Amino acid sequence: MYGGNITTIAEIFLLGFQNHHDVNVLIFFMLLVMYSLTICGNFLIIILVSFSKNLHSPMYYFLSQLAMTDVMLTTNISPNMLYIISNQGAAMSFEGCIAQFYFFGVTESSECLLLTVMSYDRYLAICNPLLYSSIMHHMLCLKLILISWLICFSVILIHTITICKMEFCGLNVIDHFFCDLTPLLDLICSDTSLVRIEVTILCIPLLILPLIFVTVSYVCIVHAILRIQSNTGRKKAFSTCSSHLCVVSIYYGTLFSIYALPSGGQSLTVSKILSLLYTVVTPLLNPIIYSLRNKDIKKAMGKMNKMNNSHAISNKSI
Repeated sequence: MYGGNITTIAEIFLLGFQNHHDVNVLIFFMLLVMYSLTICGNFLIIILVSFSKNLHSPMYYFLSQLAMTDVMLTTNISPNMLYIISNQGAAMSFEGCIAQFYFFGVTESSECLLLTVMSYDRYLAICNPLLYSSIMHHMLCLKLILISWLICFSVILIHTITICKMEFCGLNVIDHFFCDLTPLLDLICSDTSLVRIEVTILCIPLLILPLIFVTVSYVCIVHAILRIQSNTGRKKAFSTCSSHLCVVSIYYGTLFSIYALPSGGQSLTVSKILSLLYTVVTPLLNPIIYSLRNKDIKKAMGKMNKMNNSHAISNKSI
């Protein structure tokens, strides 16, 4: 039945936000500012981790990978979304839509696996501090990152190929601001049960198992922290994982709000707002959370400011 790609749609028209022109102008500038801040904030994290010696540790190496993923995610969505908003909707080639969906799936699932790896790192640091250095060495960090990316690229590719083999016909209009899974399925004329079963199966290694692992890790972490006698020791231990815990809560909270909860009663506007949370807001909040709640990041930023000031003074004197 699905022996080949029998797509009859050449391009897809995305409606974006169908509001009054003045409202769309406000939304455009708000999202433009958020996109700019997201790029600047995440690149700042990457630069700090790369050039600050006090940040050359596994936790910050994983953090730089998370920042890179956020840059890829928001760059895949935001520029085209801004174009759609400014033009009250815009056409996109079918191949471009599928490519956007693929890279969206890769970046979202890779963020999930990276957060899982970071929770394992925090588990070792707090529950097994004496073995941390011998276990979490540079080669293991590199292997964990490569395996995470390889799993995401491979699994999402299989899912994307399955979708491409479906029969697309009828209306080529998507009432959304990017090519997400549900809007794409609405354009399929053939039976989508295979795709939906596949989505359920793929959610197990990419979403359910990582969530279980993160939950178990933090149960062990909380148990270990409560066993610490001094309040100072407890606060110090908790501060090393509080930023990660905030990011995990925001990530899974927004993801489950759009994909896990029943969508029958959701309006299209609510669905778009929820989608904005994990495609635009979450990549913006991640570097802010780590910058505000992490003393090492603040220290590295202070050193960078001092270096920039000293360079500026030396240039003026010359």
